[in-house]
Amino acid sequence: MNDQSGPFVPRRRDLIVVRAAGDRGPPLIDAFQRRISYLRLSVTDRCDLRCAYCMPEQMQFLPKAEVLTLEELYELATGFIARGVTKLRITGGEPLVRRDIMDLFTALGRRLGHDLHELTLTTNGTQLARHAEGLARAGVQRVNVSLDTLDPARFAALTRRDVLPQVLEGIAAAKEAGLKVKLNAVALKGYADELPDLIAWAHGQGHDVTLIEVMPLGDVEEERLDQYLPLDAVRRDLEKRFTLRDIAFSTGGPARYVEVAETGGRLGFITPHTGNFCSGCNRLRVTATGQLYPCLGGGERIDLRAALRSDDPERNVALAINEALAIKPEKHHFRMDARGAAPAVARHMSSTGG
Repeated sequence: MNDQSGPFVPRRRDLIVVRAAGDRGPPLIDAFQRRISYLRLSVTDRCDLRCAYCMPEQMQFLPKAEVLTLEELYELATGFIARGVTKLRITGGEPLVRRDIMDLFTALGRRLGHDLHELTLTTNGTQLARHAEGLARAGVQRVNVSLDTLDPARFAALTRRDVLPQVLEGIAAAKEAGLKVKLNAVALKGYADELPDLIAWAHGQGHDVTLIEVMPLGDVEEERLDQYLPLDAVRRDLEKRFTLRDIAFSTGGPARYVEVAETGGRLGFITPHTGNFCSGCNRLRVTATGQLYPCLGGGERIDLRAALRSDDPERNVALAINEALAIKPEKHHFRMDARGAAPAVARHMSSTGG
């Protein structure tokens, strides 16, 4: 990790790709002719919450020595940008718990308006109040905040931390700083009755909402089928209160959106189980240890850290990325139809990056 104070300066200037302006590498196209333009880059697997659908209470996080430095993360990001990535999302764990993380946002923000079109963040909101203005200054325009409930007792039970006021303060600070906020809520049994009020509140604040089906990643302390709510059923229930109209709006991710007539706001649905969206996948994920996962729901991975730290990093990282494109599967194979079944993959969402 970069534990130095002061401004962030890459140790090896754009090590992977040092080219003249406009000289780009070959585009990222996988074996199914999908063009990759979106990178989700995790900066840490650590999180200050312990959401029951994401990880166990006694989560074992990675040793810090295994995590890429901020300089290495920057170098990887600029390498992907040179190959055609135009949207970069910083994820975790909780990315804002990483020391000096704003230095990375500032450095990446300098690429905006040139070859990078959008720099975004997914966060749980606990650290957002103190970072919102800095994120806006760095060029971040949108943030996704995970928020599954507005009920303090439910929030504390679900996240195992009693910090809902802190999260709401962070959301308000982001809005005040001029950031566009979208709330992500995982649809869970026992919490669905609150979804209409959560949506109405968010739209009243000017925030879009996206609902997500729970994904079977990593062992948690609850049975996955006891958590899972299919979003087709959730939508039918929401239509008892709201008028939902399908719209063509997209942020470049897998969500399909509707407009809620009664609130005027947008509501998204991410449906890995009930509505596979893989045919339009434009994403790659890199973990904080430099493991490139071509598919969130697959075990295929390529070690970019080894390539990055090799004697010929530019060549070896390029070859590793090409290999990842070749093995990116056509679709994921999540299943939620066998009680007691093992997770689709052993790693937790916090290890891959949300």
